[in-house]
Amino acid sequence: MSREVRYERLRPAQIVEARTATPVAYLPIGTIEWHGEHNPVGLDTLKIHALAMRCAQRTGGLVFPPLYYGESRETGLMEANAQDREDIAEKMGLSTDNFAPGYMGTTLLEQTLAYERLLLHILNEIASLGFKVIAIAAGHYPLIDYARAAACLFHQITRVQPKPLVWAFSGYELVQDAGFEVCGDHAGRWETSLLMALDPGMQDLNVLRQSDRPPIGASNNDILRASPEFGEQAVAAIVEKVARVIQELLQNHNKYIGHGAPIFLK
Repeated sequence: MSREVRYERLRPAQIVEARTATPVAYLPIGTIEWHGEHNPVGLDTLKIHALAMRCAQRTGGLVFPPLYYGESRETGLMEANAQDREDIAEKMGLSTDNFAPGYMGTTLLEQTLAYERLLLHILNEIASLGFKVIAIAAGHYPLIDYARAAACLFHQITRVQPKPLVWAFSGYELVQDAGFEVCGDHAGRWETSLLMALDPGMQDLNVLRQSDRPPIGASNNDILRASPEFGEQAVAAIVEKVARVIQELLQNHNKYIGHGAPIFLK
C-alpha cells in the first residue's frame, strides 16, 4: 500500500515524521471548467492533486488539500473565452450571458489581486507548519503565472526562518522535450490520458465516438487515442523531473534564497 501523503488525513505524529524526513509541501491548485463532454469539469484539479500525490510518494513530503476556487473566472476559462463557448453553454444548459464580461462583479485586476492574496495566505500558512520547500502544482495551465507571481511575493515578504523556497510547475512544460507525440492540451489526448492514469473511470469516450461533429471545447488531437498507458508514461516522466528539482532545492537551499531564483527551474 502506498504511503499516505495527504496532510489533512494524517495525525500530528505522522506529520512530524514525514516532515522531518522530507520537509516538502505540495499545494495543488486548479479550477472547475469545461473539459469536453467526455471528462469531468474538475479535471484540472483532480489531475494535479493526484499527480502531486505521486510526486510526494516519490520524493517524500506531504500534499495539502487542492484549491478549486478563487481564480479569475473571466480570463483563461472555456465557458467565458472559448471560440465555441456558445456550444459549451448549450451543453451545460446555461445562457452565455452567465459568463458575459463583468459577471463576477469585480474588475479583472481585483480578481487577480484577490487570488494572489489567497495564494499568499496559503503559502504563509504552509510555511508556518515547518516546510523547507513548497511546490505549487498548477493543474489549470494559466494558473502557473499566478503561482510564480505569488512565489516571488512570498520570497520577499515571508518572516518564516529559515525561509522556505517556493517553486511552481504544471507538468507538461517539464517534459516538452521528452519526445511525446503530444504534450500539453486542453481535454485532448494528453489531459484525458493523464486523468485515465491518475484517476481511472472518470472519462467516457463513447460520447465522442457517438458524435458526428468535432469535440466541443477540447483540443482535437486524436482524443480517441487517449489511454491510461500513455498517461502513465507522461506521469512517470513528470514525476522524475519534479523529483530532480525538489532534490536540488533541498540539497542547495541557500543557493536559491532571494529574488525568486528557483521559479523557472526544470
